[in-house]
Amino acid sequence: MGIKGFQGTSLLDFPGRIASLVFWGGCNLTCPFCHNPALVLDPAACPDLDPADLLADLAGRKAFIDGVVISGGEPTINSGLLPFLEEIKSLGLEVKLDTNGLAPQLIAELIAKQLVDYLAIDLKTTPERYSELHSGEVPADKLVETLRLCADASVELEYRTTCVPGWVDEKVIVKLGELINGTPLWVLQQYHPEHALCVEAKEIIPYSSEQVQSFAELAGRYAQRVIVRGATCP
Repeated sequence: MGIKGFQGTSLLDFPGRIASLVFWGGCNLTCPFCHNPALVLDPAACPDLDPADLLADLAGRKAFIDGVVISGGEPTINSGLLPFLEEIKSLGLEVKLDTNGLAPQLIAELIAKQLVDYLAIDLKTTPERYSELHSGEVPADKLVETLRLCADASVELEYRTTCVPGWVDEKVIVKLGELINGTPLWVLQQYHPEHALCVEAKEIIPYSSEQVQSFAELAGRYAQRVIVRGATCP
C-alpha cells in the first residue's frame, strides 16, 4: 500500500518545526488499541496519492514548512518509502519518521543515508507480548535490534508509549525502561479508546491522569526527559 493521506501544516509531533503530515497505508501489526484502524484494516479503501503530485505540493510549501512527518499505518513496510524520502530530502526538508521499530535494517539504512532527522518509535508493551498484537508472526527480536542500533544513532530520538490498561503498567514501564535506559526522550500518552481497532479495546477505561503521571515519574529513572501527552496532570 502507498501514500493514503496528506495534511497541510502543523506543529504537532515534530517539536519546534512546522511540518506537513503524510500517512502510509498498511501495517504489520493489528494492535487492538490502534487509533488509526482504517489504515490498518482496509487501506485499499483509501485511494493512493500520486507521489509525484505530493512532492510537487511539498516543493510549493518549502517557503513555510521545515519538514515532513511520515506516519501510518506503518511506513517501513512500503518499498517506496526510501526513494520517497530521498525526494523529500532533495527538497531541503527535514524528515520525521513514526514507526513501530520492527524493521531495523531499513531504519539503519535510512539513518546511514541521512534520510531521517527525527525518529519516533512506539513501544507498545514488553517485547515478549508483541505476538499478541497481530494474528501473524511478529519478530519482536527486531524491535530489540532497533533499540540497540538507535542507542548511538545520529538522529533526534523519541520513544513513546500509550498507557493502555492491560498492556502497560508499572512492571511494563520498568522492563521497557531497562531496554532504553539513558534515552534522551520518552513520551507517555494517555489512551483514548473511542477510535480503537477492536470493540473490546473501545471498552477499556483509561488510566487516571494521576496514574499516567506516576508512570512518568517511574519512566524518569530511565530517560533523560519524560513528557506526558493527552492527560491533564498536576
